[in-house]
Amino acid sequence: MKQLSIKPDIYKYDTAKAFAEAFQLGKGDLVITNEYIYTPYFGQLGLDCDVIYQEKYGAGEPSDDMVEAMYKDINGTYKRIVAIGGGTVIDISKLFALKNVSPVLDLYDGKLEVIKDKELVLVPTTCGTGSEVTNIAILALNSRGTKKGLAVDQMYADSAVLVPELLQGLPFRFFATSSIDALVHAVESSLSPKGNDLTRLFGYKAIEMILTGYKKIAAEGPDARIPLLDDFLTASTYAGIAFGNAGCAAVHALSYPLGGTFHVAHGESNYAMFTGVMNNYMEIKQDGEIAKLNAFIADILGCDVAQVYPELEKLLNNLIPKKALHEYGMTEAQLWEFTDSVLENQQRLLANNFVPLDRDRIYKIYKELY
Repeated sequence: MKQLSIKPDIYKYDTAKAFAEAFQLGKGDLVITNEYIYTPYFGQLGLDCDVIYQEKYGAGEPSDDMVEAMYKDINGTYKRIVAIGGGTVIDISKLFALKNVSPVLDLYDGKLEVIKDKELVLVPTTCGTGSEVTNIAILALNSRGTKKGLAVDQMYADSAVLVPELLQGLPFRFFATSSIDALVHAVESSLSPKGNDLTRLFGYKAIEMILTGYKKIAAEGPDARIPLLDDFLTASTYAGIAFGNAGCAAVHALSYPLGGTFHVAHGESNYAMFTGVMNNYMEIKQDGEIAKLNAFIADILGCDVAQVYPELEKLLNNLIPKKALHEYGMTEAQLWEFTDSVLENQQRLLANNFVPLDRDRIYKIYKELY
């Protein structure tokens, strides 16, 4: 039985300049990025590559509208797509490594042939998505009011490049939401029925690195993250390897309607669901892998296993306060709507649940978090 696959070659450079020189960025490359990232780190290097700035096509999470608008503006033939950015930039760039991109809804519905015709280089500038080592691209399908993932091997990067310098300008809130996303990746993949000793090796190490860093931030303040950016970036990649093999599950599945409807940052919408899902898992089954994971986290937090989720939530609240779902604008009428949306659109994720969750249980989770 196959245990683990790491598709991209993984590189690390201390600086953006070192990366640009090593990869000889230039003619034939299309760089998809954000201007606030590209200008300070790459603008003075005199690179002869074409550059497109994602933020000119919309803010927030990647969407079908954003992809279609960018597709119309991308002209010319490129040998490489080079993504330098967060999850939005990286997920969109995976699509542009394909030959057939538009209509993007047809691509996500399986109606377009998936052919990769360009080399793909992914450079994350947040410490959360782990998308640089996965074959998954998540889009908000605005016309359908939800999010959906496309996972095909043709969207694996050829090279994943870690440059800790690029995280130095990341505002604390974005650091918080992205790193919480990485934590959820690590936890969900460690509980997945598809997990094994090798995937959990990466998942558990990511959990340890992230929670240890959070404890330091809680004790010393937000600036304590700066010397730890390399650790958080590495942990995000570890978590990406873990969930890229074992999958994410109900936390992500239940977060997608919230994020898609109310434009909540991905990491924050995951946090809104995180302990609610875990508590319901525990109501159904308290032994097996979840017992091992809870003991591991409790040891890091220095608390009793019975208090692991309240203590974990307390630690995460140092980063961003947890909100009830109604605070995002959700109504009681939407509890069943979101439940049915999850069941209709997120079976790929629900298949990875620690234990199965039926319609009534998913509604119960939403209701408790409301």
